[in-house]
Amino acid sequence: MSNVRLPKQVEPHKCAMKRSDYRGVMAVADMARLKEAVLEILDDVAVELRFEIDAQGLTFFHGDLQTRVSLECQRCNKPFEYSIEQPFCYTPISEGQSVEELPEAYDPVELNEHGEINILELFEDELILSLPLVAMHDENDCSVTDDEMSFGEIEPETKQPNPFAVLKELKRNQE
Repeated sequence: MSNVRLPKQVEPHKCAMKRSDYRGVMAVADMARLKEAVLEILDDVAVELRFEIDAQGLTFFHGDLQTRVSLECQRCNKPFEYSIEQPFCYTPISEGQSVEELPEAYDPVELNEHGEINILELFEDELILSLPLVAMHDENDCSVTDDEMSFGEIEPETKQPNPFAVLKELKRNQE
């Protein structure tokens, strides 16, 4: 494996024929959507990427993404560090190719008109999807306690008369 700055575009079929393996980084300066989703990106994205051809003759690529970001806790509104370690496994498909015939282990990714994939956008999507839906510290690390999370007091429910009580009385009178 070579430790390099990864390209933004790759031709997966050619890389698979060469059985290319990459270990490198992707600059976060190019990941505008990820920057908007977090407070701060603390590290470049470390990428391990392997291109292969499986027993069925399908080209696929798999690996891992790792980085650290700073998120805002939704309980205490303070920043905290969140580590992302996201595995992935894709197979390229061309326009009109059926997705149903692919093995479940592979996520399909569509090739552009030049037979390439923009891995920068693909990996940025993976990182955004790996963020928590609601960013929060662990309960032990958060400065907000359980007592502070409850607001006001719930008044006991007042007993209201049953509106059907009148019908019950009418039924008694008929008997």
